[in-house]
Amino acid sequence: MKLLVVEDDVTTGAYIARGLREEGQSVDLVASGKDALIQATGGSYDVLIVDRMLPEIDGMTLVKTLRGAGNRTPVLFLTSLGSVEDRISGLNAGGDDYLVKPFAFGELSARVAALARRPQAVEQETVLRAGTLEMDLIARKVTREGQQIDLLPREFAILENLIRRKGRVQTRTMLLESVWDISFDPMTNVVETHISRLRAKIDKPFETELIKTVRGAGYRIDA
Repeated sequence: MKLLVVEDDVTTGAYIARGLREEGQSVDLVASGKDALIQATGGSYDVLIVDRMLPEIDGMTLVKTLRGAGNRTPVLFLTSLGSVEDRISGLNAGGDDYLVKPFAFGELSARVAALARRPQAVEQETVLRAGTLEMDLIARKVTREGQQIDLLPREFAILENLIRRKGRVQTRTMLLESVWDISFDPMTNVVETHISRLRAKIDKPFETELIKTVRGAGYRIDA
């Protein structure tokens, strides 16, 4: 297997890399999220082993960025953040498995092997469509009826979330968890505000409304 270990603790990173190499694996070791993004984008790996607390780009943001770019390489989060909420947020960010420090190397090795054995997932679409609207997830570009629409990062994330789940209602709580990574209700109108801004850009200038409000439930795109 070809593995990428992303660990900013020198001792831990060297320990993991040495143990995996002794098992016959090919291992690249980097210490920052920025270097990991470059390596993971340019290289072909069987599994990524990622710490969450990283300099420059944290592990969660790293994995979300890779998933947004269509990279489906299995990810094992290896971190000292071990609460239930931490595990859930890591898996929701695109992680495939989660191992808490301190750990037994044998378990780490077994989990990596299990991830590598999984059938490769069907490659996700990099271009999403809803009616006359088109989202290029790699170029981060949105157009409708040939007109380019400039969206802020949160607006882009909300729209992607709604289009991927066309025909299904996304509640306020669902959007808070998937877009803001908030597992509780902060009692603000942040979702409503962003939906309003998004509608002003993708709906109001055009004849057909894409984003529907389901009263008492949430929002949905049917197109």
